Amino acid sequence: MIVLGIESSCDETGVAVCQDGRIRSALVSSQEIHRRYGGVVPEIASREHEKWVNPLVDQALKEAGIEAEALDGIAVTRGPGLAGTLLTGVCFAKGLALSLGRPIVGVNHIEAHIFANFLAQPSLTFPFVCLLVSGGHTQLWYVHALQNYRLLGTSRDDAAGEALDKGARILGLGYPGGPEIERQAEGGRPQAVSFPRAFSQADHLDFSFSGLKTSLLYFMDSFRPSANCTLRDVAASYQEAVMEILAVKLSRALEQTGAARAVIAGGVAANRRLRQLCQEYCAPREVIFPDARYCTDNGAMIAYLGEIYLSRGLGSDLDFPVQPNLRLPTQ
Repeated sequence: MIVLGIESSCDETGVAVCQDGRIRSALVSSQEIHRRYGGVVPEIASREHEKWVNPLVDQALKEAGIEAEALDGIAVTRGPGLAGTLLTGVCFAKGLALSLGRPIVGVNHIEAHIFANFLAQPSLTFPFVCLLVSGGHTQLWYVHALQNYRLLGTSRDDAAGEALDKGARILGLGYPGGPEIERQAEGGRPQAVSFPRAFSQADHLDFSFSGLKTSLLYFMDSFRPSANCTLRDVAASYQEAVMEILAVKLSRALEQTGAARAVIAGGVAANRRLRQLCQEYCAPREVIFPDARYCTDNGAMIAYLGEIYLSRGLGSDLDFPVQPNLRLPTQ
């Protein structure tokens, strides 16, 4: 089966072609225009998707070496995400599916991030614990099987990626914040500043990052760079506080569920320090990370999961709506 996947939930236009579980082509257009605003502007994001989705589909088909008529189905993100950007991708996908007479499936963006780990590790088997960590979500899931998920913990306020974006703004760095803080933290001392780790001693698996962000804000009010504490030290310490609590909670989830392995999903999964800490805290259990190109929003994960659904006859009606607040079904 050959499936075209389209992702437009936020500020990345992703298009990919998947055939029998293998990605034949994958393209992503990142909207650099949002850097000047320090965050995503929804209306601009929608316009950028309109600009790029058609040429990216043409190029993805070309790189895959197929014509549109060879497609067996279309997969597209239906949610969660920004309503306007989701509509752009879904309307295009519906028009293409209708013109080709092919089935279409609306894919859950969160679920696709989880299943992107099968692209990195085809031998991955259920059950496993997933740490989903991005700009919009910080969650721990126990994944029993397709459409069989149990939520173990979630952020009570900011997502980890959001805390990194806000932290970068406080530090006078650029957008997106995660990569900017990671670059600034290179050579810094992660123990130079003692930032809080919320719920670190509790048995539950929830997260909270708002207090950490406020702590950084107050610290920077009186901060003056010196030999004892540089801006790199502050960035490294702030990053450590975010990544360490993620790793601690993941390790705790593995202990509570008895799962033998964990996977990491979402844009923050690309962070090198997070990968190091997760492997340290979760040893000897296996921790799987997706390829860096599949951490951020991308069409490959949509095409891959879409093929799984369509191959089982689980498509969507052509009039399915976008769902900006879509959640994973829980057991």
